[in-house]
Amino acid sequence: MADDRVTLQNLKERMATFVRERDWEQFHNPKNLSMSIAIEAGELMEHFQWQTVEQSKRLKKDALQEIGEELADIVIYSLSMANYLQIDLSDTVLAKMEKNRNKYPKDRVRGKAHKYTWYQQQDDSA
Repeated sequence: MADDRVTLQNLKERMATFVRERDWEQFHNPKNLSMSIAIEAGELMEHFQWQTVEQSKRLKKDALQEIGEELADIVIYSLSMANYLQIDLSDTVLAKMEKNRNKYPKDRVRGKAHKYTWYQQQDDSA
C-alpha cells in the first residue's frame, strides 16, 4: 500500500504537474474546484442511494473499485484547490481535528451523533 509511503506534498506536486501539463490552470480556480468536489461527492453518494445501511457495509469488489475512484476524484480536486489557495493540508487537517476534539469531548459524545451545538445547549440548560 502506498498510503504509508506517499506524502500529501507528493500528491500535491503530482497534481500540480498534471494540471500544468494540460494547461488547466485556467479552469482550476476556487469556484470551479469547489463545484467539482461537490459533484464528485454526489457521484459517491449515488453508489449508496438506494441501499440499506447493511447493504452499504457489504460491498462487492467492483463497487469498491468505483467508490474508490469517486473518493480519488474528491481528493484530486481537493489537492488542486489546496495548491491554488496555497493551503497546507497537513496543518489544516491537524488543526481541524483539534478543533473537533474540543467541540466533541469524548466523555460527552461517546455513542451519540448530535451536532456540536446540541452539546452547547445542554451546557446552557445546566
